Amino acid sequence: MNFAPTPLADWKAARQTLDFEGHDIAYWTAGTGRPLLLVHGYPTAAWDWSCIWSELAKTHRVIACDMLGFGFSAKPKNGYSIHRQADVQACLLKHLGISEFDAVVHDYGVSVGQEMLARQIEGTGFSGLGKIGFLNGGLFPEQHRKRPIQKLGISPLGWLIGYIMNRKRFAARFTEIFGPHTQPSEEELDTFWQLITHNNGLKRMHTLLHYIADRKQHRNRWVGARETTETPVMVINGGLDPVSGKHLYDTVRERLPQIEALLLEDIGHYPQTEAPARVFLAIARFMAP
Repeated sequence: MNFAPTPLADWKAARQTLDFEGHDIAYWTAGTGRPLLLVHGYPTAAWDWSCIWSELAKTHRVIACDMLGFGFSAKPKNGYSIHRQADVQACLLKHLGISEFDAVVHDYGVSVGQEMLARQIEGTGFSGLGKIGFLNGGLFPEQHRKRPIQKLGISPLGWLIGYIMNRKRFAARFTEIFGPHTQPSEEELDTFWQLITHNNGLKRMHTLLHYIADRKQHRNRWVGARETTETPVMVINGGLDPVSGKHLYDTVRERLPQIEALLLEDIGHYPQTEAPARVFLAIARFMAP
């Protein structure tokens, strides 16, 4: 099995684009089988899935996009609600002619996944969602522990991020959310940085943090959807994540004892890049017919 990350140049060359409300959305698809939608987190992009992409593509048609404001997709000045990002996913699935699918979502993408579940329950969209896996995200907003950069980003001075952030500061802050023994390499940090800064992305980092307010505003609807859905749910959690780590896992076990949950005690916020083999096996097992 190969769990090496795809070089960014190769990943970029494989991208396709679709139009979403006048904006270009970069997306990727590979493999055959039941469609598996992968939804990335903040502040990175769909490349986060590249370590497990080729292995998942052996049994699934894997699909992922850079959401609006991320990676190689368009980065308008505003319009970054979680609801709109769910619309992006719906647009992608429609563009590809997909009605039945499973999903794995991470971080920011967890909120998108919760919105998908809510629409499924309400009968307003995503009726074909079969199974969904959640990786390190704000399943319960009150368990989300904001980092200092996030606190600045949602303040009236959030726009300063675009001026004070550089590669060195980014690496220092970003590596804090990884496990001590699963730190990203300098090459991986360069890739994350290139995706974030592409197309004036630094100026959008604080506006993308709108999801924190969305989580609070729609907390009851999203938590209620997850607690009442009949859609099979799995949680994979990196326990050393200071944002959504073991404290979140413990809440999941208490509040949702019926769902499948896996704690990776030595892993941080990015399980799919820190422990790709373990995450792949857990996804494959959960998604098996």
